[in-house]
Amino acid sequence: METVYETRLPAGSHWSLVMRRGTALTLTDAEGGANAAVLFYNPENLLERYNAPDTLKCQHTFRLTEGHCLYSDMGRIFCGIEKDTFGWHDTVCGVSNASLIEKQFGALNYQQARNARHQNGYDSFLTELAKYGLGKRDIAANINFFAKVAASDEGELRLIERGKPGASVTLRFAMDTLVVLHTCPHPLSEASRYPTAPLAITLDGKRQPLPEICLARAENQRGLRNNHLYYLSEGV
Repeated sequence: METVYETRLPAGSHWSLVMRRGTALTLTDAEGGANAAVLFYNPENLLERYNAPDTLKCQHTFRLTEGHCLYSDMGRIFCGIEKDTFGWHDTVCGVSNASLIEKQFGALNYQQARNARHQNGYDSFLTELAKYGLGKRDIAANINFFAKVAASDEGELRLIERGKPGASVTLRFAMDTLVVLHTCPHPLSEASRYPTAPLAITLDGKRQPLPEICLARAENQRGLRNNHLYYLSEGV
């Protein structure tokens, strides 16, 4: 890796950055128990954003892991999961909101606790999205990295694993992508205390194409061709 930036994001925080084609973003559950809720947008056309249904159905999966690609609602690939040591990432459960967090952990705002406040995922997304002129209508179904969710025979969803110390996932980007994330609790978390596990973020500036593992499926090869057509005027 050609590391160009590293940071550690506390629990209950939010962050965003435009990743360029070919670069990589690694998220690491530094101490165990982190939740990284992520959305993706096309910075050149913010109406194009991550599409969870297309991502799942075109790859015939309920979970995301190494080798899967993450699709936009225009049939293009934002990025592929190049490496994954956790093995299961949730893309159906969404985010926590203020009432859910207050009911579970109690109300604790910034004036009372500063950075130890009980922040929720929905408001964290809104705060970060506002930096780009986006709002409530622009929140789509997100990915929760480091969250394993199972469904019962009755269709009830349950969080059965919340990450582990040192687990990491590396995303290799196939198009310029605005990444928006927060580290608030997963909406299905049954923790009795507000989580404190931080998320480590590492950026790899060495530009490389999507790895072969992400192109094993014919669907992903077609998705990448859509990317090539999109960038045709640039000769790429």
